[in-house]
Amino acid sequence: MRTIRNIAIIAALAAAVDFLPGGGAAATTVLSALTLIFLAAIAWLVYRVYREQQLTLATLSDARRAGLFGAVGAIALLIVAESNGVFSFRGGLVLWIALLAACIGLVFVIWRDATSYS
Repeated sequence: MRTIRNIAIIAALAAAVDFLPGGGAAATTVLSALTLIFLAAIAWLVYRVYREQQLTLATLSDARRAGLFGAVGAIALLIVAESNGVFSFRGGLVLWIALLAACIGLVFVIWRDATSYS
């Protein structure tokens, strides 16, 4: 019964977008709201991980902590830049993937070093 209800909700939203005047604007509004909810969920997750790992972060050296926060900030900037079409030139996608892989690799290396016994 729950599945049928969910399908009916989706069908009603699709009908509203397709048949009502201004449905495209409604779809844009709904998509914007869903995007904001998704970004808020990501922010909440990052906050929770930060709160749970405060001791680990406090034991990092200043250089590693700066590298970690810099890589996370660079990932956020890369996501924003991609959505704004900054890398739309030839080879931009390759550059974007390389930068993203480098940032993720840096986060992984710092995390592995922080959680291993040396």
